[in-house]
Amino acid sequence: MESITKNRQSPEVLRAMVERAYGPDRTPVGEGWVSELGHGWFNVAYRVRLRDGYEAVLKIAPPPEVEVMTYERGAMGIELAMLDLVAAHTSVPVPRVDFADRSRELCGADWFFMPFVDGDNLGVVGPELAARELAAYKEQVGAANREINSVRGTAFGPLAGPGDASWRRVFTGIVEDVLGDGERRRVDLGWDYDTVREVLAEHAASLDEVSEPRLVEWDLWDGNVMVRDGRIACLIDHERAFFGDPLIEVGFAGTQLAAFGDPTDFMRGYGHPPLTETESVRRRLYCLHLTLVMVIETVYRGHTDPGQYEWARGQLAEIMAQLGRTRR
Repeated sequence: MESITKNRQSPEVLRAMVERAYGPDRTPVGEGWVSELGHGWFNVAYRVRLRDGYEAVLKIAPPPEVEVMTYERGAMGIELAMLDLVAAHTSVPVPRVDFADRSRELCGADWFFMPFVDGDNLGVVGPELAARELAAYKEQVGAANREINSVRGTAFGPLAGPGDASWRRVFTGIVEDVLGDGERRRVDLGWDYDTVREVLAEHAASLDEVSEPRLVEWDLWDGNVMVRDGRIACLIDHERAFFGDPLIEVGFAGTQLAAFGDPTDFMRGYGHPPLTETESVRRRLYCLHLTLVMVIETVYRGHTDPGQYEWARGQLAEIMAQLGRTRR
């Protein structure tokens, strides 16, 4: 996926990164040892083959001169912290970090190496799978997501803090950051920004039902699931994690917006019953947040194809209607 946030580097810089991480004896020479992985939307990622044949993936954060959305600042640090938490407190398969460098000396940004995962990307192969096989994977994703959500936090908010005892304050603050990002770049939502704020305020009482902070992945799309031989091989891309309400996980989005897919198999694997009335209201607010991000990020990432923007605006209009607002 193309985005101006991808911090591509020359072979010379990439070789210097390999040497720093693995040492000169394992640093490759010649050509053909590196290739870009193209599925991500935010960071650039390279598949690297070392001199001894070991295969790794290098992820590099966006260049410092590229403006990102507020919640994306310091995203690689969030991912590294999330990998530690998941590895320490769950059995969910996530990448091991071989080496991380946050000095920003070689490319002006954070970067890290992890082992290459031998598997298929569920977002790529999913449409080609038999219905029963895809359903089994979705159930496994639900079960893995529940295990991640079983990790308790001491407060709602960022992994590194500061936290807050009120989920309402944290979530409304998250949405306000997104709206502020959109206003700063004059992104046309199809709605007045203050109307969106009014809708959020009208339904915010539903957030008070959430009293216990849980570890939330938030970005667990099929494209972040690697599978092999009928099992999840690894979950990747953890830079958007925080402590919040598990219902904000993207696997539940389809309960309100059909465009995000049938959530039945995910919810079966998760072990979640049908949503209550208050949970449904809360999930609509989370869909509001998600669609706002999807509209506004197209501008921050420099997308030239209007398709993603128009599609996301359509989903935003649908969830606004569910929350009681229709365009005049």
